[in-house]
Amino acid sequence: MQTVAREGKLSPAGRVAFLSRTETIAAAHRLNSKSLSDAENKKLFGKCNQSHGHNYTVTVTVRGEINPISGMFMNIYTLQEHMQEAIMKPLDHKNLDQDVAYFADVVSTTENLAVYIWESLQKCLPAGRLYKVKVYESDKNFIVYKGG
Repeated sequence: MQTVAREGKLSPAGRVAFLSRTETIAAAHRLNSKSLSDAENKKLFGKCNQSHGHNYTVTVTVRGEINPISGMFMNIYTLQEHMQEAIMKPLDHKNLDQDVAYFADVVSTTENLAVYIWESLQKCLPAGRLYKVKVYESDKNFIVYKGG
C-alpha cells in the first residue's frame, strides 16, 4: 500500500470505500405487457395490472478509492446532485408508463425501474463508480441491481 505525506503525517492510499444515499420517489404505474393478452396480463400481474402508485425508496451505492488528501472519494453533495438529475427529476410524481419514454415498451416492474435508474446514473457518474441500486417497492419488497 502506498502512502502520501501530508503535514508530516502519512495517509494510506489504495483504500476503497462505499458511499450510499437514499431518496424517495412517488410514482404511479400499471404492470402490463404488450406481448400478452388482457387475460394473460390480469393472470400474471393480478391487482398490479390496475393503475396504482408506490412511494419507492431508492438507495444508490457508489465506490471509489479514498483520496488521502481529502479523505473522501466523492462529495456526498455530488452524489445528491446526480441522483436529483437521474432519478428525482424524471421519475418523482410521474406516471412511469405515460411520462417516462423508457417504459413505453418496457414493463414498469421494480426490476426494470432499477435498471432504468442504473442506466441513468451511469451516464453522469465516472466509469466504474456505480456499485449498486436498491429499489424498495414497499417495506417488505425490494430489488437490488448491480449492472449487467
